[in-house]
Amino acid sequence: MLTGLDHLLADSRLQHPLRGRRIALLAHPASVCADLTHALDALAALPGLRLTAAFGPQHGLRGDKQDNMVESPDFHDPHLGIPVFSLYGTVRRPTPAMMDSFDVLLVDLQDLGCRIYTFITTLRYVLEEAARHGKTVIVLDRPNPVGRPVEGTLLQPGWESFVGAGALPMRHGLTLGELGHWFVRELGLDVDYQVIALHGWQPTQAPGHGWPLGERAWINPSPNAPNLSMARCYAGTVMLEGTTLSEGRGTTRPLELLGAPDLDAERLLAEMTRIAPTWLAGCRPRVCWFEPTFHKHAGRLCAGVQFHVEDGAYRHDRFRPWRLLALAFKALRRLRPDYPLWRDFPYEYEHDRLAIDLINGGEALRRWVDDDAATPADLEALAAPDEAAWIETRQAVLLYR
Repeated sequence: MLTGLDHLLADSRLQHPLRGRRIALLAHPASVCADLTHALDALAALPGLRLTAAFGPQHGLRGDKQDNMVESPDFHDPHLGIPVFSLYGTVRRPTPAMMDSFDVLLVDLQDLGCRIYTFITTLRYVLEEAARHGKTVIVLDRPNPVGRPVEGTLLQPGWESFVGAGALPMRHGLTLGELGHWFVRELGLDVDYQVIALHGWQPTQAPGHGWPLGERAWINPSPNAPNLSMARCYAGTVMLEGTTLSEGRGTTRPLELLGAPDLDAERLLAEMTRIAPTWLAGCRPRVCWFEPTFHKHAGRLCAGVQFHVEDGAYRHDRFRPWRLLALAFKALRRLRPDYPLWRDFPYEYEHDRLAIDLINGGEALRRWVDDDAATPADLEALAAPDEAAWIETRQAVLLYR
């Protein structure tokens, strides 16, 4: 499999339109070519290409910022002699001065295939600013590591935020290049947008089902995205950020598990199985113990459940992480109706709306969890029509069929 970056580096015909123009790169640590050279260094080494700026998304170009709302500063690259602008610092949308630093913006970001991953929002913002300033945006496409499955309710009107760039389901099943085409269509942008496509991506092929296992190294696109297992679970476990339960930050398996010091994990798993056993399909849940070194419940022993998606029990077409974690919340609410589940705190620069609602793009999931009479069928009735509608909508932007 070749990424868009690999294609650009190997094909002088793709490089030719860039010559004589000022080039900027939006990237992070996973923006590497096949031999693991970073895109910034690989592009700088191409004769005739003039790099004039670079941009970093959330967690920074270097990927050094651990948590949400930990900002990255602008800096000057001493080796290349160019400014590196932060799009997760004093601004999250490029300023006119930043836009004046280039003619063409290359975007090379490894995404995780989940609406809440903020690189998607950053892509929307740079496309909007490129339309205003008459700039070209070219996505160097990368695989969606969790492939084509679709899951979750669509983000509701008025619930747009930095973790909700548009009316997408939680798992959208698109590559970043395809998402760019959707934004251009959805927002009616008059922008010169192009994609340098993947070659040989086979999102339905086992065992990777989106990620070319054994062919490409996994490099964390953000600090708490350490492996493919996390990526597979993320569309569900990211909801833990809006709860008082630990999502495993401060452990070696973040966003693959849940837990808390006062949790009876065995009872929780038993109740999940009782309420909706089919929603646990495709993975192997395991009761576990862990002690986070930082973040929620730091230094305290937590009882929890880890969701294993790397062994023979994994079924790509049956594993539905958004429903799985919704089920965990419902089971906990049934066992302990007064449990302080929802975490009320500033989340991604939002201060007046609950994080769990921002994450889900509306109040429906939280209301379903808190309604004692609500059943799995009720959540299914909310999600299934949205999922079917999105599968139809995305057909117009699919690049890899």
